[in-house]
Amino acid sequence: MKRIAAAIRLKRPGLLFSLRLPVYAKRLIFCTVILLLFSAEILRIYFLMPFPGSQVRDTVSFAYWLDRSMVWIRVLGLSFLLVSLVGVFRNGGVGGKIFLALIFAGYAVLFFFFNFRLQADKKFLQPVNIYFTPAKTSNLERSKLVIGVVIDGQAKAYPIQLLGYHHEVMDTIGSTPIMITYCTVCRSGRAYSPIVNGKPETFRLVGMDHFNAVFEDASTKSWWQQETGTAITGPLKGSSLKEFPSTQVTLDAWLKEYPHSLVMDFDTIFMENYFKLEDYDKGLMQSSLVRRDIKAWQPKSWIVGVANNFSSKAYDWNDLLHRRLIQDSVDQLPVIITMEHDSASFHAYDSRLNGSVLRFQLAANSDLLVDENTHSTWNMDGLCIEGKLKGEKLVTVQSYNEFWQSWQTFHKDSKIYLSN
Repeated sequence: MKRIAAAIRLKRPGLLFSLRLPVYAKRLIFCTVILLLFSAEILRIYFLMPFPGSQVRDTVSFAYWLDRSMVWIRVLGLSFLLVSLVGVFRNGGVGGKIFLALIFAGYAVLFFFFNFRLQADKKFLQPVNIYFTPAKTSNLERSKLVIGVVIDGQAKAYPIQLLGYHHEVMDTIGSTPIMITYCTVCRSGRAYSPIVNGKPETFRLVGMDHFNAVFEDASTKSWWQQETGTAITGPLKGSSLKEFPSTQVTLDAWLKEYPHSLVMDFDTIFMENYFKLEDYDKGLMQSSLVRRDIKAWQPKSWIVGVANNFSSKAYDWNDLLHRRLIQDSVDQLPVIITMEHDSASFHAYDSRLNGSVLRFQLAANSDLLVDENTHSTWNMDGLCIEGKLKGEKLVTVQSYNEFWQSWQTFHKDSKIYLSN
C-alpha cells in the first residue's frame, strides 16, 4: 500500500483524499474499493463456471446476489475511481496518473474478458437456424446418440453432439413448445415444457452449479437447474418445469422404432464447435470434465439412473454392457433394463403386464427378449412381436445415462445396484 500511495503522489487527489482521515486509512479505502470491484467481476463468473474449487460448495445464492447486484457495484466502484482519476489528473504527479490509468485499463480488459468471453451464454450460443430433416435425408451418422422425444405421435431426434454445444434448443413438436437441454459435464439430457406461469418462457444459459447447467428465465430472472428442472434461486425458487419423456439411443435404434421421425440437422454456423464434440458420445474427449472413466463408480463413470417416487437407483454401465439385461425393482416398481447390441442404446421398462410381473431372458445372439411366463418374444422397443402376448407393449420407465458424480449429487439417497 505504501508503494501505491507513493506512486500516486497527490496534492489533492480527489474526494477521498480530501477527507480528514489518516493517510493509512485513505490508502486502505482506496485499495479496498479497487479489490472489491475487481473481485466482484471475477467471482460473478468464477462461481458459475467449472474453475478449480468453484463447483464444490453451495454458492449459487451468492452468485445470484452478485449477478443481481453488479450494476450498483460497478456504479459505486467506478464512481469512486472516476473521482480519484479527476483529482489525480488535476493535481497529481505523473506516477499517480499512470497508475490510475493502468487500473482503468486493467478493469476494462477484465470486464471484457469476463463478460464477453467467459460468460456461459457468450461461450455457448443458441442455434441461429434450426433445421429438421426426414430420416431418409439426414446426414447424421446412424451410430450417433440422440435424445428422442415423441409428443402426440410426432417424433423428433436431437443429436447429443449438437445439444452438447448449445446446451438448450427451443423447439415445438406439433403445437407443443419444448425445451431440449443437455449438460455435457453431467452427461444429462432432459426435455422440458418452457411454460412458466401459464406463458411460454425463454431461457439463457448463465453457467452451472455443482457442475450442472443453470438457466435463467427472461421474465423473473429466476435460475433453473438443468438436471431437475427446478428453480433453485430467484422469485420462482422451488417451482418446477414439466418434464417430457425422452429416450437416449443411437439414431439407428431410434429410427427403427420411429422411421418417420424428423432429425435435427447441423447449423453450419457452428460446425467447428460441433466438430470438437465428435468424440463425446463415446466418452473419448480429452477434457477430464467430460471424459469417461471406464472403471465403475468413479466420478466420471457412466451409469444408468432410474427414479421412482422418492427413490432412485444407479446401475453400472459396464455391468449392463456385460449382462445386457438387468431385472430389478425401484421402490416396488419392477423394472427391466436392457442394452442393445450397439452397446450404446439402453431401455428401461415396467415389467408388469395385466397385473403380472414378467420375467425375461435374452434370446441367443439377437436383440430379442423372451418372457418366461408365456415364452412370447419381445423386441428392444418393449413390443411383443410373437407368441401369446403379441401386440402387447411394456410401459417405458424414464431412465438416464449420466456420470456417477452427477447422479449422486442430485439423488443423494440413490441406491447402487450390485449384481450377484
